[in-house]
Amino acid sequence: MLAEEVEIAYFLEASSKVEEGPYDISLVEGSITTPDDVQRIQKVRKQSRFLVSIGACATAGGIQSLRNFADVTEFTSVVYARPDYIATLKDSTPISAHVPVDFELQGCPINKLQLLEVISAFLNQRAPQVSAHSVCIECKLKGNVCVWVAHGTPCMGPITHAGCGALCPSYNRGCYACYGPKENPNGESLCHWWAEKLGTDKATIIENIRNYNALAGSFKKIGENLEVNKKRTT
Repeated sequence: MLAEEVEIAYFLEASSKVEEGPYDISLVEGSITTPDDVQRIQKVRKQSRFLVSIGACATAGGIQSLRNFADVTEFTSVVYARPDYIATLKDSTPISAHVPVDFELQGCPINKLQLLEVISAFLNQRAPQVSAHSVCIECKLKGNVCVWVAHGTPCMGPITHAGCGALCPSYNRGCYACYGPKENPNGESLCHWWAEKLGTDKATIIENIRNYNALAGSFKKIGENLEVNKKRTT
């Protein structure tokens, strides 16, 4: 069992016991949002032989990164009675924007079996074998009827990384791209079909592309291109 092969040295949500580093593997979640976050992740990187970022926030900025497309000063003034006490960076970013990351495990939440595979891989000095195919493959494996073809429901499944087990399509709902972009996604084609065949407006398409993984590779680029085209047509 994996539990017999590892010792958890620092996990305050589970135990107050803390073992001093250095650490063989550090699993880090959450985006970098404050100056303290930057200092903390740099310290973790120095103490870690391998650093693995886990979850949409750590790998792609998560929901927090949506504020990058608006005025964070306005947000803090509305939410907090004393916004001058709030220390926050202009942008919320993934961990890889600040330190080298050895592996990024996507998902909101992550898939526990994929996590076990990543840990096992590093323990055995091999590359993690995490499938790079899309949610559509998971739908096929479960025998789901395609919500897009059958019902005309907009779905991010064709360009989204597998790992959720096609949870939303299994309940006749479109995929929300919780696991970020799959390997080599054709997002431009999907957005074209949403607009031309389903009549989806650009604002809705941008919302779906940015959702949980606004800063994830191809999703970031697609969102930026759609934003430019949206301004040209308004």
